[in-house]
Amino acid sequence: MEQNAEPNVVSMPRIGDKAPAFKAVTTQGEIDFPAQFAGSWVILFSHPADFTPVCTSEFMTFASMEQKFAEVNCKLVGLSIDGLYSHIAWLRTIKDKIEYKGMKNVEVKFPLIEDITMEIAKKYGMIQPGESSTKAVRAVFVIDPKGIVRVIIYYPLSLGRNFDELHRIVIALQTADAFSVALPADWRPGDDVIVPPAGSCGVAKDRMDGKEDMKCYDWFFCTKKLDKDTVLKACTKKK
Repeated sequence: MEQNAEPNVVSMPRIGDKAPAFKAVTTQGEIDFPAQFAGSWVILFSHPADFTPVCTSEFMTFASMEQKFAEVNCKLVGLSIDGLYSHIAWLRTIKDKIEYKGMKNVEVKFPLIEDITMEIAKKYGMIQPGESSTKAVRAVFVIDPKGIVRVIIYYPLSLGRNFDELHRIVIALQTADAFSVALPADWRPGDDVIVPPAGSCGVAKDRMDGKEDMKCYDWFFCTKKLDKDTVLKACTKKK
C-alpha cells in the first residue's frame, strides 16, 4: 500500500530571485506585493498563529521598532494563516492588555496578511511539514527596492527572532550596495569594511606595498574605514 504523499508545498524562492507576487487582504487594507513597495526595502515575515506568546512578543518588538526600520527605508509586512478577524482581535488584545519588557499599549500599524488558504505561505515555502503542516514557520525574507530577495532566514516555531540582527541586516545590505564592499563577521556601522579581493597581480602588489588607502593583512584580505555617519546617511530614506 502506498504511503500518504507529503502535502503539496511549493519550494521557497532563492536569494537573487524576484519575490513571488501576490495580492492579499491585510489589517491595513489590500496590498499588491511587492509592486506597491517598489523603492523601499521590505521585511516579509511569517508567524505560526495569532494569540500565541512567542508571536505576541515578536509583534510587540517589531511594532516598537517600526520607526527605526522606517529610518533606513524599510517597511514591515507580516503573515500567518489565520483570518482577518482573528488578526484584528489579536492586535487589539496586544494593545489593550499585553505588557512585555517595558513595552505596553503597543499598536501594530504595519500590515498583517490573512492567508487562510495558505496560498502565499506556500509560494514562499513558509509551510515546513517536518515542523508543522498547519502553521507557518518563522520565515524572514528581506526584499530590496527592486523586488529581489536578498536574505532568507528560517526559525522553528519555538524560537523567537533577533530583531536587532534583522535591523543590522538591512543596514549591511544597503552599505554593501552603496559602497561596493563586503561586511565581516559581526559588522556594525562604523566598523571597518572589507574591500573586494584584488583582480590582478599588479593591484595586489600595490595593496601590499601600502599604495592604496586600506589595511591589508594579505593580498586577498584588505579592509578600510567607513565611518558610521557615512553609512547611516547612505541608508536613510530620501525625503
